Amino acid sequence: MPITASAKKALRQSKKRNHENLKFKRKFKSAIKDFRKEIGAKSVEKAKNLLPNVYKTVDKAAKKGVIKKNTANRYKSRLTQLLNKSMAK
Repeated sequence: MPITASAKKALRQSKKRNHENLKFKRKFKSAIKDFRKEIGAKSVEKAKNLLPNVYKTVDKAAKKGVIKKNTANRYKSRLTQLLNKSMAK
């Protein structure tokens, strides 16, 4: 347990930041999961409509520092490749 006032405040801040980070992480992971589910179900049009939302949530997570910028770009690139591959079939 923290003893000094500054350590107590740091603990409060840490908990708050952790909660916010988890919220963004859950949001972008569930968006990716929904997108992949639609691709797996062969409903390409639904997946195509979900892609901008996935981009938005991934970018927000990167902006907040939950994931790094290059990681976000890698997610977006791979999901777009997945969509293009499924559209070609």
